[in-house]
Amino acid sequence: MADEEKTQAPSAHKIAKAREEGNVSKSPELAGFFILLVGLGAMFLLLPFWVEHSQKIFIHINSLITQEVDVRMLGDLMLSIGLEVFIMLAPLFVALMVTGIIANIAQFGLLLSPKAIKPKLSKINPITGIKNVISLKKLLDGFMITLKVFVAFIVGFAVFVSFFNELPSVSMSGLYGQILWFRQKALILIGVLLILFFIMAVSDYLIKRYQYIKSLKMSIKEVKDEYKQYEQSPEIKAKIRQMQQKIASNRMMQEIPSASVVITNPTHYAVALRYSEKEIEKGMPPVVVAKGIDELAIRIKGVAREYEIRIIENPPLARELYRQLDLNQAIPHDLFAAVGQVLQEVAYLDSLEGKNTMTEILQAAGAKAHQAQANTM
Repeated sequence: MADEEKTQAPSAHKIAKAREEGNVSKSPELAGFFILLVGLGAMFLLLPFWVEHSQKIFIHINSLITQEVDVRMLGDLMLSIGLEVFIMLAPLFVALMVTGIIANIAQFGLLLSPKAIKPKLSKINPITGIKNVISLKKLLDGFMITLKVFVAFIVGFAVFVSFFNELPSVSMSGLYGQILWFRQKALILIGVLLILFFIMAVSDYLIKRYQYIKSLKMSIKEVKDEYKQYEQSPEIKAKIRQMQQKIASNRMMQEIPSASVVITNPTHYAVALRYSEKEIEKGMPPVVVAKGIDELAIRIKGVAREYEIRIIENPPLARELYRQLDLNQAIPHDLFAAVGQVLQEVAYLDSLEGKNTMTEILQAAGAKAHQAQANTM
């Protein structure tokens, strides 16, 4: 049936679930390429450091020849040589380990999956194990590895053969010239192989990514079932409501700077009203731009203080405004007088500080109301 064919892209939930189980898209070859690249670079940078410590090792070895050695001295000598070898190799191992971690994190992010390391009986089932060993995917992976090694060998051999015509002239250039020639050709060979390995690694990453997405594809029925399951889930609904409330709250907070006054309980309720030229031109009364209780009320008052908006304590009015009105709703006629008194108080407090904004707004509102009354007569 068409519904059973897995033709749909995997949902975010299915990808997340696969990730929880440790099933992620990863390319060992891409990580291996960067480990090889960093390893070669680290070896080049560490060469002087290695020469210095190699000299110390030879000094320790020479001490065996120049003096009589007992068992205790031999033990100390082996410990010293071992320490020098550890000091030489530790930076390289650390660089390779860090590169491996970063290369994998770059592919699928930081992954901590207890389910991936949880023992499964199917993993120790010999029949299942044999099936995994001889599975088509394993055989294909083995074939691809063999093919890549063969291609790398052919390319490397072809580059090496291209140097043969230079051998007669190089043989006449002396030891120093031969060393320079060999170093130059070795760098060319390494460069060509690195480019080839990079192409292989990127190809492997893209193939692995395609196979991963394909393995997670869903049928139309699975998509419908998942949608029904999570659409009806109380947890998902609660999370959606929480996100919607957060978005609405943030949008409301952005409107507070346009408010004319914030009326408070003073501790539990806060309602921000706007009465500006915009409302006067439309012939509208003051409009609620923000409201909240408890913690949200505290946030509203905090934003109001930040933008120097008047905060007026009027508990009965604050409760009534909060109870009756929604956001962007104009105040009703029965609250005109109470709100008007608050706006008059704001105008008076502003005038004491030399501000006439609210006074001018109230005068403009009065003039418009008087004109409207005259027009109706």
